[in-house]
Amino acid sequence: MDTFTQIVIAAISSGTPLLFAALGGILIERSGIIQLGAEGIMLLGAVISCMTFIHTGSLPLALLAVAGISIALGLVHAFLTVTLRANQTVSGLAMTLFGTGLSAYLGKSVAGTPIPGSVPKLDLSFLDGVPFLGDVFGHLNVLTWFSFALVVILHLFIHRTSWGLHLRAIGDNPATADVMGIRVQTLRYGYVIVGTILIGLAGADMLLAYSPTWTEGMTAGRGWIAVALIIFARWNPVRALLCAYFFGAMDTIGFKIQLIGSEIPSYFLKMIPYIVTILVLMYLGWRSRNKLSGTPQSLGLPYIREQRF
Repeated sequence: MDTFTQIVIAAISSGTPLLFAALGGILIERSGIIQLGAEGIMLLGAVISCMTFIHTGSLPLALLAVAGISIALGLVHAFLTVTLRANQTVSGLAMTLFGTGLSAYLGKSVAGTPIPGSVPKLDLSFLDGVPFLGDVFGHLNVLTWFSFALVVILHLFIHRTSWGLHLRAIGDNPATADVMGIRVQTLRYGYVIVGTILIGLAGADMLLAYSPTWTEGMTAGRGWIAVALIIFARWNPVRALLCAYFFGAMDTIGFKIQLIGSEIPSYFLKMIPYIVTILVLMYLGWRSRNKLSGTPQSLGLPYIREQRF
């Protein structure tokens, strides 16, 4: 297997948790609600999946437990931002702080304990003889294939269905959507909860498929990278896939440089994907300075019924 193929495989593995988190964030922010709690939600998703899998040995139960805690967190965030109209940035940061602290406390009992299994792989034997495609796609796990399907489903949902039109409407102009009979608050609740489940699943995927042992703070800032990827992708699911795997490739390249015996300190090599993220954000900001950014027009603005903007 050549080096390029190895980098692609590692990029998919590293980028899939980011893809789940970015897709969840796109759903939430398309509805007009800022989500800055991805880091804490991912950590809680990881530790809950680890604890459940270790104690039950059941992958479905582990994923259900992650969905349960994610629904609870989504309800809290939606209640604060939609019903109480609290500051969305503060609510998201509080979610990150809460998730980081609670995951560290819960994870003490399972720290360093390997999980008793792995996510099953979907073996496509008919691809084994195909160069590159067989190596990359022949033995991916089911969560990775689910992320591929999710990208297609969300893209079609947002851009090709009436429900997607409603989603874009409540994110761009909730007052007009309300006049047209769209239930703004109900839909925002729903999208915040579904998006939070996907972010929790990102943490579960990171532990179950990428790094199968719980360590405190194991996301290492990937929740914040996912927030940046939403901006890179301009709130588009297909672009989110490309951006997530780009970050995964940068992460992999740093690791490959270590393997060849580079004298560059490992701490600096680990900084590569984060430095690239900052540089790309700066470039996109400069390039789009006179263009529409694609940001939902009412993102971060609380909606009060019958209020005119």
